[in-house]
Amino acid sequence: MLNHILSIVLLLTTILIPISFSASTNETTKSDIDLLEFALNLEYLEAEFFLYGATGNGLDVVAPGLAQGGPPPIGARMASLDPFTKDVISQFGLQEIGHLRVIKSVVKGFPRPLLNISKESFAKVMDDAFGNPLRPPFDAYANSINYLLASYIIPYVGLTGYVGASSNLQDPTFKKLVASLLGIEAGQDAVIRTLLYERRKLRVLPYRITVEEFTNRISMLRNKLGNNGIKDEGLEVPIMQGAEGKISGNILAGDEYSTSYSRTPVEILRIVYGGNESVPGGFYPKGADGNIAKSYLKTTT
Repeated sequence: MLNHILSIVLLLTTILIPISFSASTNETTKSDIDLLEFALNLEYLEAEFFLYGATGNGLDVVAPGLAQGGPPPIGARMASLDPFTKDVISQFGLQEIGHLRVIKSVVKGFPRPLLNISKESFAKVMDDAFGNPLRPPFDAYANSINYLLASYIIPYVGLTGYVGASSNLQDPTFKKLVASLLGIEAGQDAVIRTLLYERRKLRVLPYRITVEEFTNRISMLRNKLGNNGIKDEGLEVPIMQGAEGKISGNILAGDEYSTSYSRTPVEILRIVYGGNESVPGGFYPKGADGNIAKSYLKTTT
């Protein structure tokens, strides 16, 4: 009887106690740590953009310990969002706090790098996407549609980075963590794409350019900057490029088998810097942090 009770207690303990993401030092390779720390750059960017957009405050107010004294982001501000979009973005911001916490629970990490999430920074991306300056300049914070289009730029980059990292990780605990992070990042991207897909034929005022065209142009720009083939697709594609070559609607981006595209750290740096993995710029005026990002910055000298 006692053995039976002990067996039940052991089973309940296994079920109820959360599984730790702490990896064994012997099993964790340096490359695993570097890859996970590299992801912090994107998580910081997403956290600050979503938190500020929904609430007008970032990590320094909501979770100051996670910023570790890093400089406040440039141009961060509250967006003019409808109640539903604000609710969604608020959830995204809090989810990103969780991502920062769990990553920093297994690797040392680094302070928040300097981020530029000003309306001017997003306007530059849109100008580059269309090949000419939009007039008036695009304002990511002006309304819900503009903010969702700006949001379209960010989580997908992190998503493809996690897909790329997953095959290079050695430690099973790190693999599990990255898979868990990937699940949420993919969900965020799917929500953003769905909200935009519903409005894909609407014209983004005052430009008279549809939501669909904005997403197509942004995806084409990321493909160009990544400089490693097509790994990005807008909300509408030629039918032969759609799922099973039978549909043009493209609510989720995927390859010919509808599986996620992957990107390497160097491709991601090219995209977030605006062109060159060794030249800081774009969303990271002084460059991203961590061993991987710094290894490319060193080549500039």
